[in-house]
Amino acid sequence: MNDKNKLGIFIRCCYGYAVSGMAVLVIGAILPYIIEEAGISFLAAGGILSVMAVGNLLASFLFPFLAAALGRKWAIFAMTMLTPFCILILSFLPPLPVMYGVMLVYGMVRGCITILNNAAVNDIYEKDAVGKLNILHCSFAIGAFLAPFLTARLMKMGLDWRTVLYLILFLTATSSIFYGTMNDTLLREKEESRKKAPNIKKGSDSGFEFLKSFGFYCIALILFFYLGVENCINGWFVTYLQNTGVMSDEYATTLVSLTWLVIMAGRLLCAVLSKRIAPPNMILINAIGSALCFFVLISTKNLSLVTIALLGFGFFLAGIYPTSIANAGPLIHGSTMGMSLLTAISALGGIITPQLVGGAADHIGIVAAISILVVNMVLVVLFSMINLRMKKKPHL
Repeated sequence: MNDKNKLGIFIRCCYGYAVSGMAVLVIGAILPYIIEEAGISFLAAGGILSVMAVGNLLASFLFPFLAAALGRKWAIFAMTMLTPFCILILSFLPPLPVMYGVMLVYGMVRGCITILNNAAVNDIYEKDAVGKLNILHCSFAIGAFLAPFLTARLMKMGLDWRTVLYLILFLTATSSIFYGTMNDTLLREKEESRKKAPNIKKGSDSGFEFLKSFGFYCIALILFFYLGVENCINGWFVTYLQNTGVMSDEYATTLVSLTWLVIMAGRLLCAVLSKRIAPPNMILINAIGSALCFFVLISTKNLSLVTIALLGFGFFLAGIYPTSIANAGPLIHGSTMGMSLLTAISALGGIITPQLVGGAADHIGIVAAISILVVNMVLVVLFSMINLRMKKKPHL
């Protein structure tokens, strides 16, 4: 019965994450059209991406309280029900302050989904969490692949960007229903057993021992700089590729879509290799590979090399987030607050970086501004190396 319950929870988390991937990536896919139709600057458009990330951050503080008051199932149902309304309002292109408010809530919902999905899968699968988390994040990549792809196809058929939004609106409503019909008995049992269990260590401060661990903050910093890069891929890369002058608008949108297809393949491979390669080793391999591909991407105007580099970039980025979450699992011991704090620290990177890129783009152009991400990639590699060293020498 437990296995059936686990599968039911896992399938709903995967579907919710796939729809979340579509909902997030569709904003980046339609952003060039919003900029043109609303007549806003790159800085203002960067604000849209950053305020989504602020919502993602706020979810880290909001969701634990909602989960404590309503239970995780009803908390996620209530939050995801807000998404269709956000999409509907956005389709009317309201004034910029209203748009920011809508995207703040939009980001909060995404953050709640991330916290619930990662915590639930980590909780119910425990030792098998690395593989399952990579499959879970693969489902996000499926949605992320479909959003730009559908946008390009539907617009080629003569439909506008609002049609794509209305399709996502419908899917987000079904996702909410899926969460609302989830059998959360196992999750509640895990939560109750954790409350009754003795502290992991004497004097562990009621399950907050992870706050004293440098390893926890090291993983959080990896995710801080990684998420800045991911949010820029989600929001800026269609605009960036369109402005390189080496490809058509349709090719740019399709290429970003294909990047997420490669990310899906990368996460599946990480899931397969998770039993053979320790998480710190896998994180470092992916960090170095993605950094090298990114340097090639921003250093050339050759269409073939740009295509190969971007796909390689996505392939190596694929496993960093889910593997880092699994790496943090033994440190936070299934704590919703621990997962929320990890999400909060990492979300700051997603807030700051798109705004920096957008602000720079108004002065030096989006193509040059993307080079800011070099800093992020270097620091992801650096903290991945420190994380691996800590694994080998736990006393550090």
